[in-house]
Amino acid sequence: MQRYVMAIDQGTTSTRCIVFDAGGRLVSVAQREHQHYFPKPGWAEQDAMEIWRNVDRIMPRALREAGIDRAQIAALGITNQRETSVVWDRHTGVPVGKAIGWQDMRTEDLVLELGAHPDAHRVLELSGLPLTTYFSAPKLRWLLDSVPGLRARAERGDVLFGTMETWLIWNLTGGADGGIHITDVTNASRTLLMNLETLAWDADLLSFFDIPRAMLPQIRSSSEVYGATRRVVPGIPIAAALGDQQAALFGQTCFSPGETKCTYGTGSFLLRNTGPAPVRSAHGLLTTVAYQIGSAPAVYALEGSIAVTGSLVQWFRDGLGLISSAPEIETLARTVDDNGGCYIVPAFSGLFAPHWRSEARGIIVGLTSYVTKGHLARAVLEATAWQTREVVDAMNADSGLQATELKVDGGMTTDHLLMQTVADVLDIPVMRPMIIETVSLGAAYAAGLSVGYWADLEVLRRNWHRAAQWSPQQDPERVRAEYVKWKRAVELTFGWSQPTRSNLVSG
Repeated sequence: MQRYVMAIDQGTTSTRCIVFDAGGRLVSVAQREHQHYFPKPGWAEQDAMEIWRNVDRIMPRALREAGIDRAQIAALGITNQRETSVVWDRHTGVPVGKAIGWQDMRTEDLVLELGAHPDAHRVLELSGLPLTTYFSAPKLRWLLDSVPGLRARAERGDVLFGTMETWLIWNLTGGADGGIHITDVTNASRTLLMNLETLAWDADLLSFFDIPRAMLPQIRSSSEVYGATRRVVPGIPIAAALGDQQAALFGQTCFSPGETKCTYGTGSFLLRNTGPAPVRSAHGLLTTVAYQIGSAPAVYALEGSIAVTGSLVQWFRDGLGLISSAPEIETLARTVDDNGGCYIVPAFSGLFAPHWRSEARGIIVGLTSYVTKGHLARAVLEATAWQTREVVDAMNADSGLQATELKVDGGMTTDHLLMQTVADVLDIPVMRPMIIETVSLGAAYAAGLSVGYWADLEVLRRNWHRAAQWSPQQDPERVRAEYVKWKRAVELTFGWSQPTRSNLVSG
């Protein structure tokens, strides 16, 4: 009987269930989008119950479309949008409210307040992460402060906290009837609550954010059997959990220090494997856990998170109406030879790495009557490339290594002009694998390893095959001159928005 591995990819815009074979090839996929809620400026929410219902629908569909039954699934791996946070009643399984998305900025004032505390510097020292709205702890603290009675329930252990993989694993393994409440080290490393060295919840960080330990999940490795599904499709071993960007690093088989990948989606995320010891960033990057296989030592990574890349194309389509579909932006951008002197800095939710300026707001600079929508389209694509360059420069400085190639994945990699532009501004080859579903594949790989479906990392490396490569073509001097202008444009975004105390009031 032929066997397979299943992955659930709970992403920002949709949830997918994918079945892979031993060669890492996609056998079937089922997907459902979920609704987004923006009740106030800067707020971003999702319905965790809707996401759970979607999983209930797509898992059986993926099996049907593959023409296989549950007994042929060796293991299930789960990967997820990382910092999105949900709190639910452990007795009923009902969330206390909408899940707060990773892009949500309602905690701006709270972060400023916490940042003024004498011990605020300890957050970066212990967790490897800066104190910003991006991560889970401020979202959780905001809920505890804003929802009447929630803190008392949390201290009693009557409500549970988790990122989306925790929520799904709890539901799949029984929910209110004995569901397993766990997270893995990669997701825990994104909360601001885990000690980067000990890989455990840190007492000082819990005290700083005033978070009750009773509501937190148990931290486990990224690749081990946590339990078996009892709901939806019962009897499948749940054998891996990784945050989506760490899963992509794993799916790209970046198992050696220095190997780097970038996933181009709604936002874009560069990760570089730095080996068994965390590398502390002095250039605005995040130090995070890349993965941990069973009882082996954890592997660490440097990460540069870019908030707006694919969503800039969506804004160009939906907000401005200049194109009717996302792929049209490449066609429109090719109608001109350059950006016409125009630069777009998409600081819609502030700027993430390497700047970490939550008050920044987006701008378009260099406009003249010469600029057409073609120039604007090219500036949209170049914005992603220049933001990539900023992060790669910071990674090179922090790690002491120069990037020699960049592995890429995600929906935006189908845009050949964008990928060529990235190669030009980085002055290194950019490579895309045959299987671009690297997030799901990474979760499947980690799950398969834990049950012996794949023997070791070298077997996974042999599964990686190049589908496309873009080599630098631009004059380096021209690139340098344009990069100077880009950095000037970025500086103009600083200081536009000032947080207000009203953001602390619950809607």
